[in-house]
Amino acid sequence: MAGQGRVAVVTGGTAGVGRAVVRELAGAGYDVAVLARGEAGLRGAVADVQAAGQRGLAVPTDVADDEAVERAAEQVESELGEIYAWVNVAFSGSLAFFWDTSADEYRRMTEVTYFGQVHGTRAALRRMRPRDRGVIVNVGSAMAYRSIPLQSAYCGAKHAVKGFTESVITELAHEKSHVKVCMVQLPGLNTPQFSWNLNKMPKHPQPVPPIFQPELPARAVRFLVEHPRRNMWVGVSTAYTILGERLAPKFLDLYLGRTGVTSQQTGDDLPRRGSNVFDPSDQDEDAGAHGPFDGQAHGRDPVLWLSMHRRALGAGALAALAAAGTLVARRS
Repeated sequence: MAGQGRVAVVTGGTAGVGRAVVRELAGAGYDVAVLARGEAGLRGAVADVQAAGQRGLAVPTDVADDEAVERAAEQVESELGEIYAWVNVAFSGSLAFFWDTSADEYRRMTEVTYFGQVHGTRAALRRMRPRDRGVIVNVGSAMAYRSIPLQSAYCGAKHAVKGFTESVITELAHEKSHVKVCMVQLPGLNTPQFSWNLNKMPKHPQPVPPIFQPELPARAVRFLVEHPRRNMWVGVSTAYTILGERLAPKFLDLYLGRTGVTSQQTGDDLPRRGSNVFDPSDQDEDAGAHGPFDGQAHGRDPVLWLSMHRRALGAGALAALAAAGTLVARRS
């Protein structure tokens, strides 16, 4: 297997996309260290790694604390070995109008969602740059390009992640480093996020449809670890959101102002775990990868498939053109 003998770190690996990434990498032969806060989630994630026949390590970590992230990286290399891949997934979010979000809530969500990726990238580069090898994947969102209502802290943090990642990419290019830093941009996903985000709206939060399963971005992350590239999109909605923002941002302002608040809420009576902004919600119960929207979530995505196969498709197109050219030449 491609990852045999290599060590990967996944922040926020106890639930949702992070948990799906842990399972995907372990299934591909990677030993996986999980950095997160929830005790039950950490135990469950390590059990998933061990079930795949790999070594797992739980490192209780608040990614908003740069010193804690650095200590975690030291522990991983001490117990598992050299870190080859570092995946930054951890975040916290809300469903609330900006003016209803306190300064402390806003600061905390920014520290986890943005500075968590900064701290993870710094700890990884501190080890990878001297060795001149390794891959970092920063998990972004379509909302890194197009912000929506009720998620200003999350959208602002994802915009910041995109900007800082692009800057680091250029700095590594300057020193001709072989360390790769990648981004993956995600759509609305069926994860436990919507059962434990900070909610100040009257109804239960839900992802903006269409909804996709977290295994799709996990597959994309593994692909990037093994075939690094600058950026990758998951989800048809990610593609049309980013392209729509480039073509008609003002139209999207008006459209989202009219539909964006209601589309992120559901009248269904779904369970809530309470906000995880300040305290983890998976201390006593493992949340796993999926949220409560399995019945609506898509397990396939043509955008991801095309992105993962673009080289083969490009080669096939060139071969077809060459064959057509040869045929025309012979007839001439």
